Amino acid sequence: MNGEYWQAIVANDKSYDGKFWYAVKTTGIFCRPSCKSRLPNQEHVRIFTTKQEALSANFRPCKRCRPDGVWLPEEEWVQHIARHLEERYAEPLTLAVLAEQFFASTYHLQRTFKRVTGITPLAYLQEVRVGAAKRLLIETDLPINTVGLQAGMANAAHFATRFQKKTGLTPTEFRQVYRLNLP
Repeated sequence: MNGEYWQAIVANDKSYDGKFWYAVKTTGIFCRPSCKSRLPNQEHVRIFTTKQEALSANFRPCKRCRPDGVWLPEEEWVQHIARHLEERYAEPLTLAVLAEQFFASTYHLQRTFKRVTGITPLAYLQEVRVGAAKRLLIETDLPINTVGLQAGMANAAHFATRFQKKTGLTPTEFRQVYRLNLP
């Protein structure tokens, strides 16, 4: 392998993007020289002058650096993350889990999400969970602790604290106030 190419990979040098692509034999993945993925063992690396050569050699594109040119604009990427949070709010989601699922560092995900939405992923998740809890409190007679668990809160005390902080009412008060206002 050309020493210049290896140095570009080691340095994650963007100026080499488009000049060559590298594939890692052990993973079956190909990347741009600027990819922030873990540095592969040099003996496992193959160099390609076009991305089509890498695809033809049965390497698949990296989901992190998107060497195939399929880039999601940041707003669309954040929408995917938000939809994921809305669909899986009851699961124990952390920033580290989201970063792994969406192929980014925790710092990049947090910063980008906040820049696009105005709030952090955790704050967004808390809003989704409180919204789900409100629906459950209104539509069901489930016990408060069950509502909290189904809304993704760790325990009843955590749920009551978060709920009151967001709504100004405890879950019990919220249910009572809502039911008093029913026709």
